[in-house]
Amino acid sequence: MKYAVVGAGAMGLRYGILLQENAGVAVDFIEPTQASLDRIHEQDDQVWKSRDHQDKHKIKINIFSPEEYNGTPDVWIFFMKQMQLQDALDRLKPKFKPGQTALGAMNGMGHIEKLQNYFDDAHIIGGTAMIATVLNDYGDVDFMGAESAGSSVYANLTEQPSETMDLLQKDFQAAHLNPSYTENFMGTLLTKVFFNAVENSIATMFQSRMGQLMAYDNFLEGIARPLINEAYDAAEAAGIKLIETRNEMVAQVDYVSNVANPLHFPSMYQDFVKGRPTEVDYINGWIADLADKHGTQAPNHRLVTHFVHLAESMREFTPPVNKLAPDYKGA
Repeated sequence: MKYAVVGAGAMGLRYGILLQENAGVAVDFIEPTQASLDRIHEQDDQVWKSRDHQDKHKIKINIFSPEEYNGTPDVWIFFMKQMQLQDALDRLKPKFKPGQTALGAMNGMGHIEKLQNYFDDAHIIGGTAMIATVLNDYGDVDFMGAESAGSSVYANLTEQPSETMDLLQKDFQAAHLNPSYTENFMGTLLTKVFFNAVENSIATMFQSRMGQLMAYDNFLEGIARPLINEAYDAAEAAGIKLIETRNEMVAQVDYVSNVANPLHFPSMYQDFVKGRPTEVDYINGWIADLADKHGTQAPNHRLVTHFVHLAESMREFTPPVNKLAPDYKGA
């Protein structure tokens, strides 16, 4: 199949490069952010790729603005920030054709409803990726961890098997994206949202690596579990069954923090230290809204949402230190 990756950020570049290099399939990149597009064009349509800050080299890609693009992909892969997606969809609307599939593997919630305005339900796939990646700068991506590290999960919106899903799983396996398939659409998406509501938001507020959160010996039971319980209460009231149990979710936070990605700074932190808005409203805020809608309580998620926005406001007075910068000398 042929793929068009919308968004040349950390995850968009990682997916596209792995599909191009490992699976050997045709990939086009569409970059709605002009500054990023300009930088990659200045690099002769090449992007820097490294792994764990090593072996930095350039890779040629096909990249276009939404208005320039005239390709005919089988699958559109959307890796935009939630607050940027609608603009990208509006600009790409004339390019969408019947029978094409949209895959949204973005952080947070809200993108599926937007995709439904442009694609029919039988051609929408939701996904989540536990794959640590850092965008050092526009056109400069760093793959974190071994090639076999990380995993991704996908579900059709119809919750029924499809030929496209079968072909996608084959390509993604060849790309080393370590994919799996479920027939629980919302449960698949919310597993990642609930995880991010703990790790991403708390690590961003305290400007810490995931593993550093565990310096507080009551992090799992005193912070993670109350947030997870509120999220699961809201989901259960809404009739949504998660892929993992509550205890399994707490165990996942423990494993990722201590074993899988202890040195990783989550994507929300990467936005925060670069002065960009975070997606907390689409993660903790979305959970709090779900709880309100279905009659449960999620005061911790509402408070975390406000705390992250407060931290954003405090950047004016206490600029954060970008611990991802090459010249950073700290831990």
